[in-house]
Amino acid sequence: MGSGNKSCEELLLHADRLMLLYNLYKGLNDIWESAECTSCLTNKSMSNTTLYFIDRHNQSLTCFEKYSQGNYSELCVECKTSYKVLNDLYSNMSKNKSLCIDVEDAMNSTRYSWSKVYNCSLTREENVPVIAVSSFMLFLPLIFYLSNYLHSEQKKRKLMHPKRAKSSHSLMNIQDKYS
Repeated sequence: MGSGNKSCEELLLHADRLMLLYNLYKGLNDIWESAECTSCLTNKSMSNTTLYFIDRHNQSLTCFEKYSQGNYSELCVECKTSYKVLNDLYSNMSKNKSLCIDVEDAMNSTRYSWSKVYNCSLTREENVPVIAVSSFMLFLPLIFYLSNYLHSEQKKRKLMHPKRAKSSHSLMNIQDKYS
């Protein structure tokens, strides 16, 4: 304890008018908290989940490097499994709220490389039902009107003849009378 029952930490942090050390400490602490660094650590070392993610991430990058020399379609096929495992792991970590900024940055750059640089994509299983239902809904009106047409009675149309002008010959006679 220092003078006036203040700890050494308080004396050092608040020693000058600018409180330079205190502001530096506060700024670094804010960065640490906003980066969610504690999510990736357990007892001042990396958590098992983070280590597993880093391992999977390195496997994906190694695969990308191995197949990036030739045709990218080969890369998409050969690296699909390792990328899918990494992507699923990231999704689970995101649900469990165990993401720090390092994991997020690593996954963002990997996703960018996968989709933009190598033009690869993962087909999603949930797209199939959406496409099926959308197609059904698109053709439903067509099916409705077609079945309505086929199952309804068709009435024959009658031509209505005007009563005042029976033939063109009689029209000529009328015109002759008035001229």
